[in-house]
Amino acid sequence: MTVSMVDRPADKKEASPWPVDIAAEFERESKHPNPCVGTTLLSENERTRVWIIRLAPGERLGFHRHVLDYFWTAISGSRGRAHAQDGTTVEYTYEPNETRHGRLGKGEFTVHDLENIGDHEMVFVTVEFKNSANRPMALPSGVTPQ
Repeated sequence: MTVSMVDRPADKKEASPWPVDIAAEFERESKHPNPCVGTTLLSENERTRVWIIRLAPGERLGFHRHVLDYFWTAISGSRGRAHAQDGTTVEYTYEPNETRHGRLGKGEFTVHDLENIGDHEMVFVTVEFKNSANRPMALPSGVTPQ
């Protein structure tokens, strides 16, 4: 995956073993890939999918898989923790309006989760581009734009 902005280092990054429940969830996702990169699908058309992530303090968005080119923007400042497919756990402080772009080549994907470890609601918007190197994954039944 290519990050198309200056990538800043994580506040914290470690490669210690994950809790058993997190490791088991990651293994389940590898067998049943989760294309839901947000908590709610806001909009979808022939070109894009627009998602929102809203997490209260302590809430977590489970493992999900990015296969399409995308960008996200942090609406609120927050602190987050993610378990990444390379086995690391990273923590970031997100600033309001911070935006990152991801580009994935043919056959590439990235899998991670996201937990709000801050003290107020975490809000992100993610836009996926369907005309990427990979085909969009089918969404589970019942996941429709709000």
